[in-house]
Amino acid sequence: MGHPPLEFSDCYLDSPDFRERLKCYEQELERTNKFIKDVIKDGNALISAMRNYSSAVQKFSQTLQSFQFDFIGDTLTDDEINIAESFKEFAELLNEVENERMMMVHNASDLLIKPLENFRKEQIGFTKERKKKFEKDGERFYSLLDRHLHLSSKKKESQLQEADLQVDKERHNFFESSLDYVYQIQEVQESKKFNIVEPTRNHFSSTREEMEELKKRMKEAPQTCKLPGQPTIEGYLYTQEKWALGISWVKYYCQYEKETKTLTMTPMEQKPGAKQGPLDLTLKYCVRRKTESIDKRFCFDIETNERPGTITLQALSEANRRLWMEAMDGKEPIYHSPITKQQEMELNEVGFKFVRKCINIIETKGIKTEGLYRTVGSNIQVQKLLNAFFDPKCPGDVDFHNSDWDIKTITSSLKFYLRNLSEPVMTYRLHKELVSAAKSDNLDYRLGAIHSLVYKLPEKNREMLELLIRHLVNVCEHSKENLMTPSNMGVIFGPTLMRAQEDTVAAMMNIKFQNIVVEILIEHFGKIYLGPPEESAAPPVPPPRVTARRHKPITISKRLLRERTVFYTSSLDESEGDADSFSKVRPPGEKPTIIRPPVRPPDPPCRAATPQKPEPKPDIVAGNAGEITSSVVASRTRFFETASRKTGSSQGRLPGDES
Repeated sequence: MGHPPLEFSDCYLDSPDFRERLKCYEQELERTNKFIKDVIKDGNALISAMRNYSSAVQKFSQTLQSFQFDFIGDTLTDDEINIAESFKEFAELLNEVENERMMMVHNASDLLIKPLENFRKEQIGFTKERKKKFEKDGERFYSLLDRHLHLSSKKKESQLQEADLQVDKERHNFFESSLDYVYQIQEVQESKKFNIVEPTRNHFSSTREEMEELKKRMKEAPQTCKLPGQPTIEGYLYTQEKWALGISWVKYYCQYEKETKTLTMTPMEQKPGAKQGPLDLTLKYCVRRKTESIDKRFCFDIETNERPGTITLQALSEANRRLWMEAMDGKEPIYHSPITKQQEMELNEVGFKFVRKCINIIETKGIKTEGLYRTVGSNIQVQKLLNAFFDPKCPGDVDFHNSDWDIKTITSSLKFYLRNLSEPVMTYRLHKELVSAAKSDNLDYRLGAIHSLVYKLPEKNREMLELLIRHLVNVCEHSKENLMTPSNMGVIFGPTLMRAQEDTVAAMMNIKFQNIVVEILIEHFGKIYLGPPEESAAPPVPPPRVTARRHKPITISKRLLRERTVFYTSSLDESEGDADSFSKVRPPGEKPTIIRPPVRPPDPPCRAATPQKPEPKPDIVAGNAGEITSSVVASRTRFFETASRKTGSSQGRLPGDES
């Protein structure tokens, strides 16, 4: 079962819904921890049992090898010699099997048990330490905040300022702990996948870098991120409630929607015997509460249609009160700091000229450069090239053949230009549909849907996309030299050609699907740009999913099954030609393939004289085919001797040889 991503912006709100989602992650982590403990315990028990079994078999093998056959008379008969030799050969066969088994046990311990133990101790253990710090800092902050809000407004200004500074410090520490804990618990949920399946590490690494960058931005400007669909403002407020025995302040989590003027208040302290649900109120007006009129700080009054009289609310700080009053169009004046909008690059004629020049110089001089587009150029040189090319006075007047511009500077400049467009090449409008298509389990639908969506792009965007993908196809055709495959190019150009309109953790989680879209465009460039699909009005409808996706991982192409070793069991009644069809040439130094003998040897001939003449059989072993065994022991001895010789001789023949 999937969990919704934890947004870093929720750390500053610390809403009840955020705590519930965080609890789901903690329960999932605890289940993972218990599962790993059980796997380690059962795995170690199995490895111990296999080692004990292998030791017993090896001891039995040594006993067979040390067997000495006592005889009566001057010398051993042929049958007695064969019996003694068969014991030694069987002991060597057992020894070889157990050596391979012990190698497998050793690999299981090193490649499965130890990595799981390290993951549990290092990753899960570190996450639990983060949780303890988060809970400790949260308890300290809310305890201090509760005392702080009960301070009288009539205290000295110096005392109030000192208290404000102390609360701000604890608030900062708590939010830092919350950000680190949310980042860590989501990281451990992602990292547990590549600890089992290595190929997902690239997706995890790119996602982790983006999440670290988002966390850094949130620490620098925590109030700048507002997700679409969220209320205008939300957070904790205290409400003054009058009772027969006096006045109390009750804590609520409040959400206000400015368009509908709806204030939703959810009580945080449930009364015994009755569960209170959220209360929806329609705001009439809001005004700041005069300082001298109440003993509390940070207060403001509101009136609603549903409740008679005035409702007095207390914010968490002076800055928090200003935000609430601004959202509610309160009478307290609000002062804004000017925000300068960064100049954005456009997909215009100059941009097309820049992209064509970059592609031309790359394909002419650097298409075989190892790590093309993955190796980053100097940031100073990149900015210098972009400023020179997009200079308003003489745009496009740059000589790319100048020695100042090396290949990695040009590739980094091209990526920078595409990432800083006012709207990505594949547009915000089609972003969700493209990601949804990439998430499909059905490969045919995935290709058909992306094919259809490409032709829904605006004309200039589709032209730019075709120009870029054609270039990336040319780059991938030289992958033997530059080591850049379609998968690698997808990781690089997924976030370059596609991006979500909002910076959220959910958008970061979809980066891996952006990579898949670009990879599909590269691998199927000829089909997609041959022309629009026949039914371009709408993409094909995906088939209904029958099973959960966890059993069907998303891949670009179907992979061939691994070749598995064929274990051949032969008997003396089978022809040698059939056995040869399974034989292979053994490379030098390789151990001979172990061929198990039949469960039981062939029955010996009857001792009673019979008039019937036995039918001749194929000559299996030279010199012994015409002899008739005189006893059961001789028959079994011949079987082991024949099986041993046949194993050695069959390793040197190619499949199908008739020799």
